[in-house]
Amino acid sequence: MPPVIPTATYRLQLTADFGFDHAAAIVPYLKRLGISHLYASPFMKARKGSTHGYDIVDHTQLNPELGGEEGFARLSAALKQHDIGLILDFVPNHVGVHYADNPWWLDVLEWGPASPHAASFDIDWEMLPFRARGGVLLPIIGSSYGKALEGGEIELRYDAADGSFSAWYYEHRLPIAPQRYSEILRTIVREADAAETDAGRAILELAARYTGLRRPTRKEAPEFKAALQTISGAADVIARGLDAYRAGEEGRTQQIQTLHNLLERQHYKLGHWQLASSEINYRRFFDVNTLAGLRVEDAGTFEAIHSRVKKLLADGQLQGLRLDHIDGLRDPAQYFQRLRRLAREAQGAGAPPLYTVIEKILGEGESLHHFAGVHGTTGYEWLNVITRVLLDGNGLKPLDETWRQASNLSPAFDPVLKAAKRRVLETLLLSEFTVLTRLLARIASGHYSTRDFSADNLRQAFELYVLHFPVYRTYLTGSSPTQLDRRLIEDTVAKARADWFGADDGIFEFLKDVLTMDLVKPGRAPHSKPRVRRFALKVQQFTGPTMAKSLEDTAFYRYHRLLALNEVGGDPAAPEMPTAAFHAAMQSRAQDWPHGMTATMTHDAKRGEDARARLLSLAEIPGEWASAVGKWKLLNAPHLVVDGEMRAPSPAFEYMLYQALLGAWPLTPDPDFADRFQGFALKAAREGKQETNWLNPNLAYEEGVRTFIDRILDPALSGAFLESVETLHRRLSLLGALNGLGQVTLKAMMPGVPDFYQGTEFWDFSLVDPDNRRPVDFDARSAALESLHDQPDWETLTTNWSDGRIKLAWTHQLLRLRRDHAELFTDGDYRPLAVKGAHRDHIVAFARTRGSEAVIVVVAKGHAALSDDGRQWPTADAYDGAIDTKGYAVETGDGENASGELQLRELFRHLPVAVHRARLTGTKRIRRG
Repeated sequence: MPPVIPTATYRLQLTADFGFDHAAAIVPYLKRLGISHLYASPFMKARKGSTHGYDIVDHTQLNPELGGEEGFARLSAALKQHDIGLILDFVPNHVGVHYADNPWWLDVLEWGPASPHAASFDIDWEMLPFRARGGVLLPIIGSSYGKALEGGEIELRYDAADGSFSAWYYEHRLPIAPQRYSEILRTIVREADAAETDAGRAILELAARYTGLRRPTRKEAPEFKAALQTISGAADVIARGLDAYRAGEEGRTQQIQTLHNLLERQHYKLGHWQLASSEINYRRFFDVNTLAGLRVEDAGTFEAIHSRVKKLLADGQLQGLRLDHIDGLRDPAQYFQRLRRLAREAQGAGAPPLYTVIEKILGEGESLHHFAGVHGTTGYEWLNVITRVLLDGNGLKPLDETWRQASNLSPAFDPVLKAAKRRVLETLLLSEFTVLTRLLARIASGHYSTRDFSADNLRQAFELYVLHFPVYRTYLTGSSPTQLDRRLIEDTVAKARADWFGADDGIFEFLKDVLTMDLVKPGRAPHSKPRVRRFALKVQQFTGPTMAKSLEDTAFYRYHRLLALNEVGGDPAAPEMPTAAFHAAMQSRAQDWPHGMTATMTHDAKRGEDARARLLSLAEIPGEWASAVGKWKLLNAPHLVVDGEMRAPSPAFEYMLYQALLGAWPLTPDPDFADRFQGFALKAAREGKQETNWLNPNLAYEEGVRTFIDRILDPALSGAFLESVETLHRRLSLLGALNGLGQVTLKAMMPGVPDFYQGTEFWDFSLVDPDNRRPVDFDARSAALESLHDQPDWETLTTNWSDGRIKLAWTHQLLRLRRDHAELFTDGDYRPLAVKGAHRDHIVAFARTRGSEAVIVVVAKGHAALSDDGRQWPTADAYDGAIDTKGYAVETGDGENASGELQLRELFRHLPVAVHRARLTGTKRIRRG
């Protein structure tokens, strides 16, 4: 049986091209590498062709494109044979909608609020403007609705197989409400001139059976459809009669109006896709129209979407869960209580708690909320801790100045984030923001004491609150907020009030009382409890997407002081983390969250882990970097595209491109690199939402950026630039490799469960997705692992460090150590070790201990000074210092060292990292083998 708490996980991105059988084929390799658990991307039934699996359309089925039931059975058997567990990336927050593949969504479109699945979606049915009846906005039209209607792009069709009518807009199926079938059938028979035919009479007779605005009912509808199917000749009559609804030709004004009238009587309203930003009335995943939020707080919805997970647990085919986007849930605390209960029911009362981690982005200084059964996060915060402890803080001020000169922008980050939030509120999430501000105004108007707060002022006050809100969300439930959440709300309201230029007549006090739900406490003026509670809880679901879209998907693409810090869960303007602060964080983690994941690369990361490690080195040579940027700007000035006031790329974007280019530059020629980099640049430009964006692309600017990149990557046009890049790249690559070895050592040895993203056991210089989801050459990695010996030839590996085998070999060594000392790394203590000598500031040293067992870990950083600025692999003699190991007997290549001191030059004979088994002195030596 695999351990309950993983010793190491390996993230796989499953796709139609890499499904269950492909995953099963690499299980033996993962076992040899030292992995205890396969951590799979979502594998429930997703939209056909999905490259990520997060657009699930049926939580109860396995994805047929991945191999379906039989393929999963083979994967499960392979995992069981090699004693490897399975962790599923599960998506409780949303499902894929539109198109024609989600049965729940289609049922809601057909029946509206009367659908049993309507409770599963967060739809504000009465929010559509200028419409007498409620409905859900469907922003799926590529042009305007009117053009699509007149052009015949919207077509009414009859499905003879189940006796149903649907409007179709290309691949989107739009079921017609059965209450309109009688009207449709009468129109069809009249158009087909079939009233006197047997089929026509039978159709009219069927239509006459169901009279009234609410018939057929849901119970009667199947009988209606079945009866229509059985009428001989009905399909032919319907095919001819549908001409009454067929547009697309000159002179068909009546048919266009008839179809429009029918569509206006449905439970949905068709609209241009850009309407989503201002009028959408269903909760989405961020701003993705094709992903609709689930009301998993509804007990029936929870039970339905977790039914297959429960079966997998009961069958012993699933050993852990990673929960996606838990900040989108209305009540995470309730959700995790239900999930723990479900796991107990599935696994039996005596089973250990199910290993559960959550995707949660923590703000600076924010602590993880304790949820029932949750072992920790997926590790974004620890990714950034590792990055910052390896960072040379002395280079940050010079980098600030280089950024200022290159971009003509201030190095202050807060104004950038606030501007990004404002842009997101005005565009991408305007619909959700508008829904909340309307609800807030409705609450205010509910009592005479607050009705003078105008809707406009409330909107501005709430906007300021969101702009100043510093983290992703609070965790209020139906009761009073925790002390921590109350303080967070009060502090944010105070900052918003300080930024308010109007008269403060109590509007912020009112806002605070609504957000904390104090407004409906006993003894207060009567306000609508359901509305106040709905507002307070929905705000929590709103601030998370706002922060994510503003910070990760906007500000990160505007602020480029040092791209290594522009990472999910991080702060682009963060300082270095002193070694003492790192030790304190690790001691706290060992006590509070020892079993959460530690990541250095994920499918959501902005760049590969070794690209980030490489870019960290810029802080060690800031003067050279500034000179290089100045030189490159001069060399590439002729390649800029200038048209009037347009400059492509902008100065800030040009600076970003140089960093990104260095970070991703391959160690061996890659014929696809230029195309990959162009794809990255286009995404980065649109995400920044300045010169261009996704909603309204500036094609001239985008073409200018593409032309600039083509020119600077063309050896015939930019030979001097490329030669300069290659020269600096060679040195940064070596420094980055040294950082990369330190990075993987810290990940594997510090408290937590190390997670390895697919393929990153070799060097990883990938760009943002989809680039980081490219196919992985597992044959090459497996062959390289097979060629390694128990005691690798480190000298040869360091000589050929650029082929990536050194990272694989060292990763294997680390994971083997974790496997052999699983209890120590799972539940052991963390003890800082003192360092003395000239290079003490270049060292992070600690011990992991449990009982008499110990492992000594030493990691070097700040390698430029020890490697001739990246010109040569550092020699052992370059390091001057020693680790204080009093109280430990350390196993070394020369025997057991109980002298109380380890010399750096002895530790770093080949690599700038070292791990050694040890024991606490005064205990017996552990015999092996």
